[in-house]
Amino acid sequence: MRNEGPNILPLIAEIRAALSAAPEGPIAHEIVYVDDGSTDDTAQRLREAAACGAPLRALRHRTSCGQSAAIVTGVKAARGTWIATLDGDGQNDPADIPRLLARAREEAAAAGAARAGAVGAVLVAGHRVRRQDGPVKRITSRLANRVRARLLGDATPDTGCGLKIFPRALFLELPHFDHMHRFLPALVLRQGGRVVSEPVNHRPRTRGRSNYGTLDRLAVSLFDLVGVAWLQRRWQRPAAEALVTPPDDAEPTA
Repeated sequence: MRNEGPNILPLIAEIRAALSAAPEGPIAHEIVYVDDGSTDDTAQRLREAAACGAPLRALRHRTSCGQSAAIVTGVKAARGTWIATLDGDGQNDPADIPRLLARAREEAAAAGAARAGAVGAVLVAGHRVRRQDGPVKRITSRLANRVRARLLGDATPDTGCGLKIFPRALFLELPHFDHMHRFLPALVLRQGGRVVSEPVNHRPRTRGRSNYGTLDRLAVSLFDLVGVAWLQRRWQRPAAEALVTPPDDAEPTA
């Protein structure tokens, strides 16, 4: 987050409540916050949350590096097998996390990837069916989603939704670049993974101000779209098979 001080304590409380009251039982978790060069009281609010006993890990970029850089920093710092991302402005509803996590685990098991403790290459993307944004933002996002889906074939109706679930190991294998968070479905498909969308709640912003404009966001998205399309064409997933393997009890020496 960047300059989201008023949203920190309420959102952390919601996350803890949602994961403690999951239908299948409490979900063990940690909350990772990345302060992307904020100039408000974000750092103080994070310290207050930690003092109240929240399972919190907080990091800070000395200067603002953007949302994608913050996600990369947070995922690298995280220790869990599964990652749930959500925006720091409170518009994503933490109550949706248990349902999306259950869907991700089901998809991984259905693909046979749950054997031997493995986690499947699956991304569950939130779909804001009823967006609580202004008409200009809704129209431009709808246009951008259609163009992106046509060119990249990611079959995802709402890549801009901040609420997503994926394995940490999968994310660390993806190419990392500025604004990559807008193209996670296409990057996961490029990696040979599976992407599914789930409808999620979306709420109006009640505190703070948005860090994004409309025209600058659209211009950057179109420029990056060309780059991601190039990445898709320049990569062929190798299908490797074992040729020689050591005995199961062999210990590596180096």
